[in-house]
Amino acid sequence: MSERDVREWMRADWNARAKEDANYYVAFGRRDQGFEEFVSTGADVVRSLVAELRRLPTTRYKRARRALEIGCGPGRLMLPLCAHFGEIHGVDVSDEMIGRARQNLKGIPHAHLHTGSGADLAQFADESYDFVYSYAVFQHIPSHDVIWSYLSEAVRVLRPLGIIRCQVNGLHKTQEEKSDTWSGAAFTGGMLRDFARTLGLQLLALEGEGTQYLWMTLRKPGPAVPPDRAPVLVRVTNAESSEPCAPASGRYAAIAVLVDGLPDTVDLNSLEVRVRGVAGSTTYIGPPAQDGLIQVNAVLPPSLKTGLAPIELWWNGALLAGGGMVRILPAPPMVPRLVSVTDGVNIVSGTKIVSGVVKVILEDVADLRGFAGKVNGVPVTHVETFLTMPQVPRWEVNFHLPEATAPGPATLEIVVARRNLGRFEISVN
Repeated sequence: MSERDVREWMRADWNARAKEDANYYVAFGRRDQGFEEFVSTGADVVRSLVAELRRLPTTRYKRARRALEIGCGPGRLMLPLCAHFGEIHGVDVSDEMIGRARQNLKGIPHAHLHTGSGADLAQFADESYDFVYSYAVFQHIPSHDVIWSYLSEAVRVLRPLGIIRCQVNGLHKTQEEKSDTWSGAAFTGGMLRDFARTLGLQLLALEGEGTQYLWMTLRKPGPAVPPDRAPVLVRVTNAESSEPCAPASGRYAAIAVLVDGLPDTVDLNSLEVRVRGVAGSTTYIGPPAQDGLIQVNAVLPPSLKTGLAPIELWWNGALLAGGGMVRILPAPPMVPRLVSVTDGVNIVSGTKIVSGVVKVILEDVADLRGFAGKVNGVPVTHVETFLTMPQVPRWEVNFHLPEATAPGPATLEIVVARRNLGRFEISVN
């Protein structure tokens, strides 16, 4: 399929979704969301985007900053982010979505909406934005080439020292030939690392590899500031807590290294966190905190022995800072457990199943080939499984209720690898 065909396919599908229920397809918690509820569903994403603004040069005042959202939809994120910029622009392939965004942002004079081609940012000038961001958009684009085009264009319109923060589909299961305008093309961390390296960009964050929500932060290089002091490794803790320890594997097998004097030209492609001399997977280099310290996160390398382990930072193959220590604990045993049961379409309806589809989240499950579900003793049908977080591991399982299921209370039974996870009460609408 040509790029032009992909663009028209996306425009047609997203115009149809906007006409049917724009708020649902942008924030699919439930159907027929009110505007205030719809905007509130983006609160966590807005907080994470605002946190990235600390990376921007402090010499540029907030009212002088310009932002661009790729795939703005009806303006759910633009509305709260308007307060952080003197000018904010949104572009979307769907003119129906743009029409709704104009209504939602009509009282904000510094918010500007544009219908785009679906693959480039041709209407925007070179080096004209400080911050370019995108959320839950690239994961719906069925072509790697179109997404690469968008990312390259984002680099073009970004000012030096500007930031790109975007999210792509990182699910390993997704394959190009099975992609459509809902389940788009998937990316590995290696592909994104190569992209940053090829274009000479600083890769500052790569979070959620192997998940549907793989986040990436890039910075366009500008004038380098020579460090005024030698880097010092100040403290090592677990990445999820302040404890100076981490299990050898599992969800908490990651560390945070606090560094004083980290050079501003380091990135994930040049910086290694070594544990007992073995490099982990560096995933995050934060902005300077108020005390000047910078946090560097890394997933531990596999097969570590327990006990105290030395931590070192290496930059471009040379030792940058050492002297850190962390205690490696035995990995806890995996105990399969059911995290949640909700309706598969209207997620916020909880265990009241209104669509005929059930969504189950399972954790600490190494393999789902032994999955079985029953409702009132009858096997469920049309089972789909997704490994949504490999490090845990966490699975999403969607299935249809048996055709004979009557409205009212019902009992759901889940079995994984011959382990009965229990019986759970649901309500069938």
